Amino acid sequence: MENQVTTHAFKGLLIALVLIVLSLIGQFANLQFEKWWGYINWAIMVGAFIGSVIYYGKQKNNDVTFGELFTHGFKTTAVTAVVVFVYTVLSVYVIFPDQLDKMWEKGVEEAMKGGKVTAEQLEQGAAIGRKIMTVTVLAGSLVGTLIIGTVGSLIGAGAAKKNPAPTPFEQQ
Repeated sequence: MENQVTTHAFKGLLIALVLIVLSLIGQFANLQFEKWWGYINWAIMVGAFIGSVIYYGKQKNNDVTFGELFTHGFKTTAVTAVVVFVYTVLSVYVIFPDQLDKMWEKGVEEAMKGGKVTAEQLEQGAAIGRKIMTVTVLAGSLVGTLIIGTVGSLIGAGAAKKNPAPTPFEQQ
């Protein structure tokens, strides 16, 4: 009897749900601007993708190739990226509309602290700066998730046991 394999869509939704919960915890605990919090999110994401790929290999009784494992991991990554992107759009415009303002204020504080710019220069660039920041946040959630997921998928595909059954052409 063939093992029931967990789909990439289910795994992607599950990983996205974990990332969304972490994001909400970060927002409510006011941790979203801490560097270490971002590293924790990255580590959890990479670990989840690696684990997802290795688990897929085990479900297939290790009768898989590197390409098959990576493909499964990348499909999982794609699902996760889309869900996280949709959440980010909702988060920025609906759930936490003041999030971008807080990010802007934090950036202004850092710029003023370093003495790199004057208050007048910041005022002049504020309108375009906020637009660029919005695009960066949205694109960063999509591209960042894709990059981290791809790395996790590659590591998982490399780490998983592979013992594909030989094809008739490979048998002697």
